Amino acid sequence: MKTYKYPSALTIAGFDGSGGAGIQADIKTFSALGCYATSVLTALPVQNTTGVKNIFPISYQAVSEQIKSIFEDIFPDAVKIGMVHTSELVETIVKGLQKYPKTPLVFDPVMVATSGHKLIEDETIKSIVEKLFPLADVITPNMDEAAVLAEMKVETLEDMKKAGEKIMKMGCKSVLMKGGHLKSDKITSLYFAENSQVYSYEFEKYDTSNTHGSGCTLSSAIAAYLAQGKELVEAVKLGQDFAHNAINHGKDVKTGEGNGPLNHFFNPQKLIKNELE
Repeated sequence: MKTYKYPSALTIAGFDGSGGAGIQADIKTFSALGCYATSVLTALPVQNTTGVKNIFPISYQAVSEQIKSIFEDIFPDAVKIGMVHTSELVETIVKGLQKYPKTPLVFDPVMVATSGHKLIEDETIKSIVEKLFPLADVITPNMDEAAVLAEMKVETLEDMKKAGEKIMKMGCKSVLMKGGHLKSDKITSLYFAENSQVYSYEFEKYDTSNTHGSGCTLSSAIAAYLAQGKELVEAVKLGQDFAHNAINHGKDVKTGEGNGPLNHFFNPQKLIKNELE
């Protein structure tokens, strides 16, 4: 009798009880792309589509033990990391993951709220750059996050190019600069690859506020494709296609009173079964 294995993807991120972002968006994305989803909870925000009401912390020991527990049983084929809000949490995650340098890692550096306010302290950003960036195969900042990292205004495509070059010099292996906030009819993103090549992607911009969790979804989709065995450049392209389609298929649906979620299940795949060697 043949035996099989699902490609597995692990998310290390915060909770979203409204189901649109965080761990919930990650699990939906992994599942929609045929991967087996596992998760490590880093924080318990109380939120809905109108915003975050409160945040309850998870102990660093609990985070550490969760990571250890998953890796010793359902070893992930790729990992996605979401918001990391303290230096201690950075160190906890890095300590847990640095034993597995061959496992593909996608980091979505959530640093700035939709309102424009910084969500984490400068000391945490320093810790992320020094300790987490070198582990990540790709980081996926939006324009506001890129502005914080590069310490410059990022408002145009030319700004994105300059900021991407500066961030690459911080020890990143590769950077996907998301251009969703560009004041233009199209969305343009730039991928700074390890081989020094820069790839440009252009997408239609939809008139919708249903974009809650789009960054989580994109980074998770990239991780899912890496878990399937895709090369990084292809995973980055396919991940963007998935997120763009998920926005398109959810753009006209009302879910809650604020910024609604994406439609992660516009074309769900069955769990992929890879034959064990």
